[in-house]
Amino acid sequence: MAEQLTGAEALIRSLEYEGVEVVFGMPGGAILPAYDPLLDSSIRHVLARHEQGAGHMASGYAHATGRVGVAVVTSGPAATNILTALQDAYMDSVPMVVVSGQVATTAIGNDAFQEAHTWGMSMPATKHNELVTSADEIPDLIREAFHLASTGRKGPVLIDIPKDVLGATMTWHRPGEVRLPGYRPAVKGHPKQVKAAVDLIERSERPVFYVGGGVVAAGATEELQRFAEMIHVPMVTTLMARGAFPDSNPLNLGMPGMHGTYTATTALQRSDLLITLGARFDDRITGDVKQFAPEAKVIHVDIDPAEIGKIRFADVPIVGDAKIVLEQLIAQTERGGPQPNRDAWFAAINEWRTTHPLSYEQDPDGPIQQQYVIEELQRLTGGDATIVAGVGQHQMWTSQFWRFEEPRRWINSGGLGTMGYAVPAAIGAKAGRPEDVVFAIDGDGCFQMTGSELITAAVENIPIKVAVMNNASLGMVKQWQNLFYDGRLSQTALSPTVPDFVKFAEACGCVGLRADRPSEVAGVIEQALAINDRPVLIEFTCDPEAMVFPMVPAGGSNDDIILSREDLA
Repeated sequence: MAEQLTGAEALIRSLEYEGVEVVFGMPGGAILPAYDPLLDSSIRHVLARHEQGAGHMASGYAHATGRVGVAVVTSGPAATNILTALQDAYMDSVPMVVVSGQVATTAIGNDAFQEAHTWGMSMPATKHNELVTSADEIPDLIREAFHLASTGRKGPVLIDIPKDVLGATMTWHRPGEVRLPGYRPAVKGHPKQVKAAVDLIERSERPVFYVGGGVVAAGATEELQRFAEMIHVPMVTTLMARGAFPDSNPLNLGMPGMHGTYTATTALQRSDLLITLGARFDDRITGDVKQFAPEAKVIHVDIDPAEIGKIRFADVPIVGDAKIVLEQLIAQTERGGPQPNRDAWFAAINEWRTTHPLSYEQDPDGPIQQQYVIEELQRLTGGDATIVAGVGQHQMWTSQFWRFEEPRRWINSGGLGTMGYAVPAAIGAKAGRPEDVVFAIDGDGCFQMTGSELITAAVENIPIKVAVMNNASLGMVKQWQNLFYDGRLSQTALSPTVPDFVKFAEACGCVGLRADRPSEVAGVIEQALAINDRPVLIEFTCDPEAMVFPMVPAGGSNDDIILSREDLA
């Protein structure tokens, strides 16, 4: 006799069939039927303190592991709360599945208690979403959701399930093979275009690899390193691609763009060929598009055909998976001719490196510079840590000064720039890779948005470590006001003492530490690294007047890089 299950039981079993190890969420009325069979499941549930936090936890898990992150929330305000996390994942192509509860089908459209038009609101913030109308659909829809989230251009998928559908009876069936006739992502590049790309590379004198997060998503970092060393071409790695290519490799010029290194930004600007892999010509990279890399031809490899030609014309467009296309490029190069002499190109690059390195000054008497904290964190961890950043100055300094050697050890909110991302995403990363040292590097403004998730970390025994860079301000916004609004500071000052971050951490069940002087930085980091049975927060009292340089003003040309305060005089 066929097995009869409720829709809720079918949901949990379907998640188990997808190999889900952990879900992040919070129960409520409409999703409540699903929380009963969850008690008997092998799936671990991490109880967030806010649905946005649950979404960012799922994102951090996905970033760290490469697997699909899963969040479960109820209807109405829970669904609206997680929209920020959905949009964040959508912008950064993060594979996530969110299951939301919905009011009963008989109540939809009647302004029922905790009703929201989740399907409609989430449509532009998801790769796909679905309102389930029958319990019989659940196994196949969950299978489709995971398939869509993890293939092609990865992204978030939302499945909205009404309460009466969760309570209805269905005949269990194992999910079948996914058949979506309108969804066939191209993975292999067209051979003619691959050959055209190699021919263009062999004729270029000033080529640069322009590498984006798509290379990490595709698991293509080994192929990238092999190809780059084969043709001996320098590269830049965007904010989302840090770690896709080792910083220790001399070919890596660092991050380009608004707060990128002078060398990386200028190399893009002066190049005659951009070998673009899994990047989307984001405005933070290009500045004024009309003035961006004016002499460069473009090879553009992307899994998403909609990205190719969207912002910059591609002389050689290649739609495909970065890993497979790189394998094709390697094979074609092995059959091709020699690379041209590029000594003059590397001489120019080396001169830029020598003339305009990243730099800062740490006065032994203080105040603490955030760059110094980052370098001490790297020194004392040996670089063997997963780093999760919030958004703002600390994010840029971490990307600049941390030396990344492998993928999936750098997690941040790139496209949406979501303040409050770091703490919950670090929890997700630690849940996915429990053996890793996971350090959230956060600002005092960012931390105050989602700092309550420290409670989750403590109660759920997920011992992350958090570095709060307290400069008593919304630092990046303050920097813009100083530079572009004549120093008229409006609503960017935060209290230097409220909250007391150490006491806040202790109240949340964590260890709280503080460094007020540069001489104390190494000691508190060592203390934090020695504590592995509880989460630890370190507050660093940082320079409130520090600014991130280099900087290209928004919408400006990458030729007009501001290197220091002196450039503004």
